[in-house]
Amino acid sequence: MPRKESPLKKDGPAATQESPAPQASSAQSAPPEPPHAPDAFGPPFPSTGLLAALEYLTDIPAWFLATCEGDQPHVRPFSFVAEQGGKLWFCTARTKDVYRELEANPKFELSGWKPGRGWIVLRGRAGLADEARPDLRRAGYEHMAGLGESYDGADDPALTFFSVEDPVAWIADIDGSKQFLRLA
Repeated sequence: MPRKESPLKKDGPAATQESPAPQASSAQSAPPEPPHAPDAFGPPFPSTGLLAALEYLTDIPAWFLATCEGDQPHVRPFSFVAEQGGKLWFCTARTKDVYRELEANPKFELSGWKPGRGWIVLRGRAGLADEARPDLRRAGYEHMAGLGESYDGADDPALTFFSVEDPVAWIADIDGSKQFLRLA
């Protein structure tokens, strides 16, 4: 069987997967389709890992962020991410369990899936020093209010932002290939 290249590249040789053999055709039929269309999995990711992660997360409606309390994992949907100062920033509330859990143990991992693009995994440590610029605060506030959460404006002290420190991220495919993203 002919082999086609996976849309996700590893360091080293490209991952491959089997594709069906072309069907025999008569002289009057159209030429066969190439075994792999370059855009079959959407456009290529941006050249930097930070932008690739940001693009991936903003292209899906939500992803899932996991924390741990003692030996019990906790997972919940998140949907706001932005870039500031060369880092990814997320928005939450100081009143939520997720914030309390990140204070106790700042390590977290998130994962999200976009059909046809594999899934993203991003792990790191939450930088809880809220250094969000006014434009980032406004965007986070508007996003959270759009979800039905209530705050007294973008400067409500309950609303907080955390950065991703020591990030490690990759896009994985069902064939086992991974595209590592350089975020720092």
